[in-house]
Amino acid sequence: MKTIYNVKTLCVVALLGTAATVNAQEDTSKKQNLEREMTLEREYDPSVQDASKVNTLPVIKEPTVKKMPIDYAGFTVPADPEKEISLLPSGNIMTDILYNKRRGYFNFGAGTYLNLNGDLGYHILSTDKDQLNIWFSHRSTNGKVKYLQIDEKVKAKLNDNLGGLNFKHTFQRAILDMNLKYGYSAFNYYGLPINSFLSSTTEEQLKKADRKTNQVDQTIQAKIGVGSVDGSSLGYYIGVDYTNFSHKYGLGIDHDGPTEHTVKLNFDFNAPFNGNQKIGLAGRVEYFNYSLPDDKKIAPGTITPGRFYTYDFDNYTSAVLNPYYKIEGDNWNVKLGAKVMIVAGLDDDSGKTFSASPDIAADVEVAEKTVLYVAAGGDLHSNSMYDISQINRYADPSESVNPSREWLDAQLGIKSGVAPGFWFDIFGGYKITSNDYFFNTYNNFYENDFGNVCTIRDGIDTKQLYVGANLKYSYQQLFDIQLKGVYNNWNMEYGKDYIPGGKLDDPIGKPVMELNAGVTVRPIRNLSASLDYYLATGRKAEVYGITQDMDNINELNLTGAYNFNDTFGLYLKLNNVLFQKYELYYGYPLQKFSAMIGVNINF
Repeated sequence: MKTIYNVKTLCVVALLGTAATVNAQEDTSKKQNLEREMTLEREYDPSVQDASKVNTLPVIKEPTVKKMPIDYAGFTVPADPEKEISLLPSGNIMTDILYNKRRGYFNFGAGTYLNLNGDLGYHILSTDKDQLNIWFSHRSTNGKVKYLQIDEKVKAKLNDNLGGLNFKHTFQRAILDMNLKYGYSAFNYYGLPINSFLSSTTEEQLKKADRKTNQVDQTIQAKIGVGSVDGSSLGYYIGVDYTNFSHKYGLGIDHDGPTEHTVKLNFDFNAPFNGNQKIGLAGRVEYFNYSLPDDKKIAPGTITPGRFYTYDFDNYTSAVLNPYYKIEGDNWNVKLGAKVMIVAGLDDDSGKTFSASPDIAADVEVAEKTVLYVAAGGDLHSNSMYDISQINRYADPSESVNPSREWLDAQLGIKSGVAPGFWFDIFGGYKITSNDYFFNTYNNFYENDFGNVCTIRDGIDTKQLYVGANLKYSYQQLFDIQLKGVYNNWNMEYGKDYIPGGKLDDPIGKPVMELNAGVTVRPIRNLSASLDYYLATGRKAEVYGITQDMDNINELNLTGAYNFNDTFGLYLKLNNVLFQKYELYYGYPLQKFSAMIGVNINF
């Protein structure tokens, strides 16, 4: 959707320009993890804006609802800001956002469970033509959490680090973007070792499971791109991305982990004509190459006779081609296009190497500052090692997942900003995805193996029907209110090639209902207080083929911040103030109540 793409592009420009990857990781609702959308994005708006024509479609500007006024970092570490000081969710560990307008920033916070937050960055160059900045962020925890199934505590360790260098140069007719990132993440598989749902976990089994050793994931990303400036008669963008992602270990310390090399080409060529029309061709080509451990690297005598252990990764290439046509009127916009998806090189791709989905969208003004919109699209999701790690860091490092095909992602909605400070979006949609997946709880119970490793059950065909509403209200600078709720109806079946096949009675790993609510008040100029609430219901887990109900997530978080001046400020965070017990994945409990105090310095 165009506006979301634009917002992300703006974020990239502010960070000196990395081409935003057009994939589902930015929309976690398309993944298997819980969606925690307290970080607000601009809603869908398919309008076409050409330099030669002033668009008269009303601007439906949603109120600026700030969760917290601490503008301390060039990016926020967790995808779920509510949990940035509890045990971090596995997905989207660190995400780039707009950074502060000052040349430099420093943030440090410490709290219970030995939770530590740290951010440091500096704008080396900041001119109209050249922008260069360097940044680094750290998040860690080293406290004990208690299992929900048994009376035992375990240390949940996490050490996430991400740093980068960004450069952007604006020529007279082109823009050059370059970006370099390095990420280091260490964590332990602290989840409850479960032998079988029908038999309790024995003390001996608990001792065998390695819940202490840290898995280490490393990421190296380099991106370079060049694109046209605004107002060009021919618009274009060409970018090349390289990602090197590796696990130090496989299923245990006796097994070396695999390494994934990804090269991606992004492009978009478009040309306006007749003042209000545009034709273009966009797309991406990705190549995945894997360096797999040699069998000789597996220590002799550590594999139990008859045990099966291997890596099943295929080098392959995927491509998505997106021809499109756009036209805009005085109070309407239309996009007509298609996405052609190609996969080549996989040994098992369910007999499908070629597929296509629509890429159409339209909106029309039906009343003052009120727009009715409709869209129907689709996409190809690579499900690479890196992508899976961003969703669930505890996923089996030896398992590969074939790409998922989103055949249809249709949405109908109406949004309005007719009242000052008030904005709403009421929407519904339907998605059809093949080769979807979910995570199982599984343990091997071999010496030196990790404890609870989430295996991946792929080959699932899913259909999702959803309805929801998003409401926001902002009154001057005194307070902001946000409320978003989504109800999902899931239909999940094993793919045609899956044995034994059949329908899944429960949507494993997917919430039936999600509710986000937030209130921020600013009683005086430099003081703010935020209250955030998140509810997720209907979650299920599969444990050795048996479906288990998971406790609802019912979390309330409080944040207070006081800025003494533009340079110095303090903040206090209280997470899970209701002392709720719940798990992110079965056997992986999160911290109950936690607190953090921190300092923010801009320079």
